[in-house]
Amino acid sequence: MQRTVLITGASRGIGRAVAEQLLANGHRLCLGLRDPAGLKGTPLESECVLPVPYDAGQPEQAEALVDAAIRWAGGADALIHCAGILHRTPLLFEDGQEAELEELWQVNVMGPWWLTRAAWPHLRSCGNGRIQLMVSMSGKRVKGRMAGYPLSKFGLMALCQSMRNEGFDHGIRVTAICPSWVNTAMALSVSSVPAQSMTQPRDLACLMGRLLELPDAAVPFEIAVNCALET
Repeated sequence: MQRTVLITGASRGIGRAVAEQLLANGHRLCLGLRDPAGLKGTPLESECVLPVPYDAGQPEQAEALVDAAIRWAGGADALIHCAGILHRTPLLFEDGQEAELEELWQVNVMGPWWLTRAAWPHLRSCGNGRIQLMVSMSGKRVKGRMAGYPLSKFGLMALCQSMRNEGFDHGIRVTAICPSWVNTAMALSVSSVPAQSMTQPRDLACLMGRLLELPDAAVPFEIAVNCALET
């Protein structure tokens, strides 16, 4: 089944890997990314891909992204949220770091909320809508001294549960993707785990692509992916 999939955060990392995998799987993609020109000369420069300028921290751009997808493809039946940011804001943050907390909330929680809200009528009307959100293990437990980032991810996990409750009877299935360390620039900036020991973006992308193929009764709500044992 070919789907029309909206993907955020497709410029690099997990979002880029997911976009490339889903294009290879035969889906049409509307990609929300800060620099659409960055796709030129890549596998994502395709007639099956519509790049659209998008910043998850700007609520008005959510409606614009959905409108562009509808004009281009006539509908949208899947939404994958990969856009996100990381600040290492601790519990005892310094004066002035409040701005980091606000940005974490705006991008990591409100960004997916605004976009899902804008796409909801289309996800509902198709009868088998799918939503995947890149939550991370930081939405399930807190390690180390970071406070702001896991707080935003716990909030995103709660949002996933609300989406599931709201959409289940309309055929919308929601999956929270919860990896630990993934080999991306974001993870490498804060972790000492070797890149080759981390989960690879392409492997997550394969998993997420398979989720789009499953029937309503088989779609998991949550998938935890660990590159190391957690006790």
